[in-house]
Amino acid sequence: MRRRRFSVVALIIVCSIPVLLFIYLVSSEGDVTTDNLLGFTRREAKLAERVREVEAQNQLLRRQLSISQNQLINLMDEAQHNESSIYTGRETLKRTERQQDSGQKTFVCVNPEPEVPKCEVIHVSIVCAGYNSSRSVVTLIKSILFYRKNPLHFHFISDSAAQLILQTLFLTWNVPGVDVSFYLADNVQGEVSWIPNKHYSGVYGLMKLVLTKTLPDTLEKVIVLDTDVTFATDIAELWRIFHKFSSKQAIGLVENQSDWYLGKLWKNHRPWPALGRGFNTGVILLYLQRLRELSWMQMWKFIAEKELLSMLSTSLADQDIINAVLKQHPYLIYRLPCQWNVQLSDNTLSELCYTEVQDLKVIHWNSPKKLKVKNKHVEFFRNLYLTFLEYDGNLLRRELIGCNNTRSTHVQEVLNAIDEDDPCYEFRRARVVEHRTHLYYIEYDYEPSAEGNDVTLVAQLSMDRLQMVEAVCKHWDGPISLALYMSDSEVQQFLSYTLSSEILQSRKNVGYHIVYREGPFYPVNLLRNVALQQVTTPFVFLTDIDFLPMYSLYDYLKKSISALRLDSSKKALIVPAFETQRYRLSFPKSKAELLSMLDMGTLFTFRYHVWTRGHGPTNYAKWRTATTPYRVLWEPDFEPYIVVPRDIPEYDRRFVGFGWNKVSHIMELYAQGFEFIVLPNAFIVHMPHAPSFDIAKFRSSSQYRKCLKILKQEFVKDLSRRYGKQFTIEKHKLKR
Repeated sequence: MRRRRFSVVALIIVCSIPVLLFIYLVSSEGDVTTDNLLGFTRREAKLAERVREVEAQNQLLRRQLSISQNQLINLMDEAQHNESSIYTGRETLKRTERQQDSGQKTFVCVNPEPEVPKCEVIHVSIVCAGYNSSRSVVTLIKSILFYRKNPLHFHFISDSAAQLILQTLFLTWNVPGVDVSFYLADNVQGEVSWIPNKHYSGVYGLMKLVLTKTLPDTLEKVIVLDTDVTFATDIAELWRIFHKFSSKQAIGLVENQSDWYLGKLWKNHRPWPALGRGFNTGVILLYLQRLRELSWMQMWKFIAEKELLSMLSTSLADQDIINAVLKQHPYLIYRLPCQWNVQLSDNTLSELCYTEVQDLKVIHWNSPKKLKVKNKHVEFFRNLYLTFLEYDGNLLRRELIGCNNTRSTHVQEVLNAIDEDDPCYEFRRARVVEHRTHLYYIEYDYEPSAEGNDVTLVAQLSMDRLQMVEAVCKHWDGPISLALYMSDSEVQQFLSYTLSSEILQSRKNVGYHIVYREGPFYPVNLLRNVALQQVTTPFVFLTDIDFLPMYSLYDYLKKSISALRLDSSKKALIVPAFETQRYRLSFPKSKAELLSMLDMGTLFTFRYHVWTRGHGPTNYAKWRTATTPYRVLWEPDFEPYIVVPRDIPEYDRRFVGFGWNKVSHIMELYAQGFEFIVLPNAFIVHMPHAPSFDIAKFRSSSQYRKCLKILKQEFVKDLSRRYGKQFTIEKHKLKR
């Protein structure tokens, strides 16, 4: 009673301070000098400063008084019971109502758990396998990075496909204060593969059971997350809850928000044993050190083997086994508040949580249907998810001030060395800037043919050329490697387009590699390099997305590769290029039909009227009557579309936007001693489209053209030095 009376008096005193302060300031004489930037008198400035302080104090006070009774009771109970449990929102509501009915007023001073030091590393472990999981985990990572203030270390348990994707993503994302480690799931798969599992996640859904063995022995504690969760707060808030564990608690979980473990969902439903409603394992605080001391691997295996005698298999993968362990060893569990794992499954009762708790922390799409789950509030949660899905990941490259954990990269050193007063600074910067890259954005499955002559079509594109992908797939049966230059929001449009296309859905041999937009130029040669690097066949057909290959070109190229022994000689096979001005074209089915269309003026040799030098050396006059491959000589500005071994030099990244990007590549192949052989029965046709933005810049900006000329001269000088050959750049007027 005395403590309650004291609390009331303290509150009255605190609330009266702003009023007394305001009266004092208004009644006192002010200094009327106006020596500050805003023209306030000193008295007015002092008054404004005091009012701001008072407002800040009032906001803090309101926040403290608005803390739910649920949290207050939990904190009191945890102090009395070794911080071992919390009450549900419903129990709290009843208790609050009883207090209101009896006229009681309670004021509690809250001493929250200690803040996480700003430079303490937070460790996060995620099991991520396959192409789809690699895609969904990025949204989770974005939500964590958006709120975080601490250094992070991600530990991924993954298959080889996800490891390649995520390694490349984090390397090119280059977020300060973020480290990443990978652990191949194959190395520990034998520890769990003996467990029959009906869950859609397969064997990877059991990998959390072996984290004590998989993660480094030096790692004391870790936050474990499913790929289908989204954060709405700083992850450090979750990390600091470790401080609230008792000496025996080792696993922090949120109670399951459905009746699954109560066995009430359908007739004869028989779930695994669990404490009450059981616990959901989408968000876990795992005290690894304590679990190792308790021989965790032996503990869960013993219980799993025993339960499987009657249960036969798991339905919810690791969650079933962990709940069975906690049923027998309840001292291990620390009950996390419900807002740390708001579960949106089909049978969810999570509404009981988010109607009573205002501050939701983590949203969990724990249904195979994901965002299509049936829930009357799904649009609210879906909008939160979509915000991070389409958020520009480049904006998350924030420095962590004062932690001295930012390593100076080679890229940064090169950027620092560039003279910012150079008129061509933006061109030079574009050469070295790192573009966030997500390989294999959609599932890919292809094994090269055993004959050793397989060839992949390699191209790049932006959003405005997306419709060409379907057309190319109709003309080319073989594997394709595409680099797509898009923003985060455009990528979602691309994904929707691809998944709704019957043609593209039926093709698993197309590798889509996303390079995220950054900077003023289209990085055409970087895109080509990204697509080229992911080729698994021994040969590549280097083309552009706005060209349609002749029907059966894939088979013809494979035969030509074998016949001309491309595997043992330095040869580049040229596929002659043609063009049409018609958006609707009856595509030629043979060389004879193409020649007829050339004679009628329906088709033309590519760029004959504006850029003859680019394809003139192909010798179209000879091609008309040729029946066997023939050799042509390299000439300056030659830029044919070619078939070559995949291990050729990469494209020079200094050429961005429009101009000299293919020319420089062909020039380097010539410097390396490649022969150029024209194929007599092959062709591609360029389809008409609006001019690109980069062509418009080239045509309208004299500075653009001047910088391109400087870059050409520097490239030729570098090429001459590397290969010991002298090259000259002939002066000509470019009309493209």
